[in-house]
Amino acid sequence: MTDLSAARDAAVTDRARLVGSAYNGDRDLAARQSLYQWQTPRYDLPGLVAERLGDVRGRVVDVGCGNGKFIQRLRQDRGDLFLLGLDIASGILADVPGPVAVADATRLPLATGSVDAALALHMLYHVPDIPQAVRELARIVAGDGLVIASTNSDRDKAELDDLWQRAAGDVLGIDRGPARISLSARFSLEKAPAFLGEEFSRVEVVELPGIITVHDPEPVVAHMASYRAWADQHEVPFDATVDRARTLVTDHIARHGAYEITCLGGILVCCR
Repeated sequence: MTDLSAARDAAVTDRARLVGSAYNGDRDLAARQSLYQWQTPRYDLPGLVAERLGDVRGRVVDVGCGNGKFIQRLRQDRGDLFLLGLDIASGILADVPGPVAVADATRLPLATGSVDAALALHMLYHVPDIPQAVRELARIVAGDGLVIASTNSDRDKAELDDLWQRAAGDVLGIDRGPARISLSARFSLEKAPAFLGEEFSRVEVVELPGIITVHDPEPVVAHMASYRAWADQHEVPFDATVDRARTLVTDHIARHGAYEITCLGGILVCCR
C-alpha cells in the first residue's frame, strides 16, 4: 500500500471526521443520494431491501443507518417489524424515526442472536476493522437470519474520477491532477464477498448497473462537493477544482446535450 492510499484509508475511517464533518448532518449524504434520481434504470434500493426482507419477522437493525432512508421505507412497508437505527454520528440521526442510538459497528450494543436481520448499507468501508464489523453482524443475527450489505464497484462513476483529474490538472496547470478519494474502495463490490464470506456460507451479489444522464451540471457539482470532509486528501485546491469541474460539465452538455455517468453498485445478501 502506498503512503497516499494508507492516508486515504485512514481518512475514510477517521471517527472524528465522520462524526464531526462528513455525517454531522445529512446535506452531503443527501447530495450523493440525489444523483441517482437521474439514473436509468432507476433502482428503488430501499424497496429492493424491503423485498429481500419479505420473509423476515421480528427485529431488524440498520447499522450505519445514516439519514434513515431505509428505515423510513421499512416503517412504511413493514409496520410489523421492530426497527432500530444505529449510527456512529449523532448529528445525522436527528430526523431518523426512532428508536435510534449512537453505536460503533465493531462493538454493537446488542445481544448475540437478538435480531432477525441486519442491514449494513453503504457504510462498511467507513469501519476501520471491517472483519470485526462483519463478525459483529454475524454475532447479533439469529441463526436463520439475514445480513444485507451494499456498496459500489471499483468501476463505479469512472467518468467523475476522470472529470476530477481533468479539473484538478487545469487548476494545477498540468495535464492531469491527482485522483479523487474513493469512499468505497476498502469494501468495494469486488472486495466485499471475501470479507462477508468469512462469516457467511452464502453471499449473493446483486449487481445494479445503470447510466446517470444529466442535462444540468449542478447535480454533478453537488455530488463532487459532497466530499468536502475529505478536501485535504485531494492534494489540490478543493473549491477551485469543483468550480473547474462545473465549467467542464457545462461545456460538455453544451456540446453533447447531456453528461453521462456509468454506475455500478450492488447489494449483498448473506446467510449462514
